[in-house]
Amino acid sequence: MKKVIDQLVKAVGRENVFTEKEDMLTYSYDAAVLDSVVPGVAVMPENSEQLGQIVKVCAENKTPMTVRGSGTNLSGGTIPSGASGVVVLTGKLNKILEINEADMYAVVQSGVVTATLAAAVEKKGLFYPPDPGSQAVSTLGGNVAENAGGLRGLKYGVTKDYVMGVSFFDAMGEYVKSGSRTVKCATGYNLTGLMVGSEGTLGVIDEIILKLIPLPKARKSMVTVFKTIEQASEAVAAIIAARIVPATLEILDNFTIRAVEAYSHAGLPIDAGALLLIEVDGHPGQVEDEGAAVEELCKKLGAESIKVAADDAERDKIWAARRSALSALARLKPTLVLEDATVPRSKIPAMVSAIQEIAAKYKIEIGTFGHAGDGNLHPTILTDKRNKEEWHRVESAIEELFDRALSMGGTLSGEHGTGLAKAPFLEKEIGHSSILFSRRLRKAMDPDSILNPGKITGVI
Repeated sequence: MKKVIDQLVKAVGRENVFTEKEDMLTYSYDAAVLDSVVPGVAVMPENSEQLGQIVKVCAENKTPMTVRGSGTNLSGGTIPSGASGVVVLTGKLNKILEINEADMYAVVQSGVVTATLAAAVEKKGLFYPPDPGSQAVSTLGGNVAENAGGLRGLKYGVTKDYVMGVSFFDAMGEYVKSGSRTVKCATGYNLTGLMVGSEGTLGVIDEIILKLIPLPKARKSMVTVFKTIEQASEAVAAIIAARIVPATLEILDNFTIRAVEAYSHAGLPIDAGALLLIEVDGHPGQVEDEGAAVEELCKKLGAESIKVAADDAERDKIWAARRSALSALARLKPTLVLEDATVPRSKIPAMVSAIQEIAAKYKIEIGTFGHAGDGNLHPTILTDKRNKEEWHRVESAIEELFDRALSMGGTLSGEHGTGLAKAPFLEKEIGHSSILFSRRLRKAMDPDSILNPGKITGVI
């Protein structure tokens, strides 16, 4: 690594190259429950030119590299490849380069924090809808690499629906541009689409062009209380079947409600079997009509009470409580496993029942919350990985969760990606031929396997 480190120092300056043990430990893990892997060196470019030079150094030395934004990834996508690996930190690539109000797009560097862009465009009456739970710290480059979702995915879609173009460095350090600033673009291969969700295995993202939309004129948020989670899940299916598409439609079971209330003191009813947190937005007349229709449906399906937020402050309190669910649950046990197996929306009641059956079968604690409106539940297993016998039961439960989701026509991951954690299960969903095709694609674009090796398709 000495030769590589010397070349990196020459490219970006000594102050941007980190080799101390404490630094390496910081960059050895992400939010997935996987063993940490200590890299050989971490490097922080200050501009696009330096980023390209780093890629070229790694290419010339056939040195594996992993790009890391804030490390909030939940599938091991930012865990480095080992002592011979380089971690590239995007923290200084954090400029919003352009917000175009006339054509409604933004151009950003990969290290811009998601919430920073959202706040900047909202000041101009525009809206960037993708809102992963980690948006306060997650970066847009990471969002694109993982095709991040969020609470508003039901109505507004996920990251891929807003990426108009991506500029990136390929495995040889050559600069590649894709997409455009226009609404339509049919030029060449859809390299932009290929990069979204590629988890750093096909290129190193530099700049991103993102679509913006007008900010909704009105919105209504409500907390709906149900006696059982079965009732709540049936209400989710009924709302969607009624052709109503809320901006958000979130579910929390009693276990999660209690954890969140203890953590956030938001005034949630801790005796509720389940809650639906619902927001409709759009034109004021549409919001009133859809809000009334949702309330009526929920009452018909057994809602014990419905509380509508009186103002923005109360609304923000509701959603802040929901976003704290992961942090609240994480306080309860030493190890937290957050899954995101996703099913067709009509299958939400069946998946909720399956999660309860699996928790009972393997004698483990599972708190369930998530984006019920788009079928993306987050069964969250609370355990202690040091207890080998219990951890074995957890691993078996996770595999059964995946199997049940796939049997319902679902997918292994709605928004967390494949990474290292789900790579062993990928063949169950897409088949062996698809794995081989993906490996051939990667090999053609990265013959020396330096770009985030081991992720998605395993070792090639």
